[in-house]
Amino acid sequence: MKITETALIDAFIVEVTKYGDKRGFFLESFNQKNFSKLVGTYDFVQDNHSKSSKGVLRGLHYQMEHPQGKLVRCIYGSVFDVIVDLRISSKTFGMSLGITLDRPDLLLWIPPGFAHGFYSLTDNVEFLYKTTDYYYPEDERTLLWNDQSLNIDWGLDVEPIISEKDKNGKTFEECYHYE
Repeated sequence: MKITETALIDAFIVEVTKYGDKRGFFLESFNQKNFSKLVGTYDFVQDNHSKSSKGVLRGLHYQMEHPQGKLVRCIYGSVFDVIVDLRISSKTFGMSLGITLDRPDLLLWIPPGFAHGFYSLTDNVEFLYKTTDYYYPEDERTLLWNDQSLNIDWGLDVEPIISEKDKNGKTFEECYHYE
């Protein structure tokens, strides 16, 4: 496991070793001991798996009282993954990061206190994420994906397919901010 710092404090690109030959490949997608040594100790309590068509935009989601750290990866297809730092005490508060995730050995660590979303660049995207807290629907909030103050370039190649909840997200100024 190798980590690379990003422009956002505490968020990391994680690469795991992939072994391949004519039969296919093998990779260890997560190892708690290695992750704790390189990133920090977090207890993961839930694994999620979503499937999306090309052009689907999900997010930017976060939970107020139960902020989730997320270790995300795209196991099939390609996504443009976006995170926004909502931690007032962070030097990167209000900054965003976008990264293309397009192979199963490339992951992104998103610490608690960030909003997260992604845009499906290909059809039949399969996206996995481990979380450090459970999903609480009553606690979930949405940061408006196209808030002009964030100026996120999603690289849209088609009109995005967005849920009503995500269309009605709060602006960065209006949304909840963590201490």
